[in-house]
Amino acid sequence: MDKISIKGLRLYAYHGVNPEEKEEGQPFVLDLVCSVSLCVPCVTDRVDDTVSYAKILKTARAAFLSEKFDLLEKAAQTVADAVLSTYNAVREITVCVKKPQAPIQADFAYVAVEITRTRQNELTGETGE
Repeated sequence: MDKISIKGLRLYAYHGVNPEEKEEGQPFVLDLVCSVSLCVPCVTDRVDDTVSYAKILKTARAAFLSEKFDLLEKAAQTVADAVLSTYNAVREITVCVKKPQAPIQADFAYVAVEITRTRQNELTGETGE
C-alpha cells in the first residue's frame, strides 16, 4: 500500500491532566502516515484522483484542536477517527502525537503516543487489509 505522510505538524493546544496544561497550553507535534492506493493519481497526475495532503492536514488540525483532552491517546484517536471518517480512500492511519514540553522533571526531546488504526469493512467487520 502506498503512503501519504505529514511529519512535524506543529500545533499549540491545551491537552494534559494538569490544570495548568489546560489553561496555559503548550506545543505539540504530530506525525501522520496514511495508507492509500496512489496508482490512479500516479498515472493521471490529477489532484482529484488522490487524497490531498493539505486536506488531511486541515482535518487533523481541526480534530486535534476540537477539545481539551487529558490524554495524548484520546487526542490521537480523535485525529485517526476524523481522517478515516472523512477520506474513504485512506485504509489505515498511524498518528504519533509528541509532547516536547511535558511537565516532567527530566531531560528529554519529547514524550509521545503512537497509534495505528485500520478502516473496518462495514459489511463483515474485518479490517481493510
